[in-house]
Amino acid sequence: MVSLNTTQLEGLIGMLFVLGILALLVLPSVFGIVRDRRIDRQLREAEQGPANERGPSENQKSSSRSTVPSTATWYAEGRRSKKLVSS
Repeated sequence: MVSLNTTQLEGLIGMLFVLGILALLVLPSVFGIVRDRRIDRQLREAEQGPANERGPSENQKSSSRSTVPSTATWYAEGRRSKKLVSS
């Protein structure tokens, strides 16, 4: 078994500490790169279109609810009309 003296032990602890900080700094970047590559892959797949180009399948049901504009759409329409009137 190898016996470490105090100086070697302090050096080992310091090196592990620096490596730990380096890992904490690098990991967010690695996660971001992985996420960007996943999004790029999804965008490429979406550009190619669905594999089945015949349209919706017969098993797929449409929603029975009526489509009502959201509050954000209503607000934006109101703002646009006010802008047109004031100019």
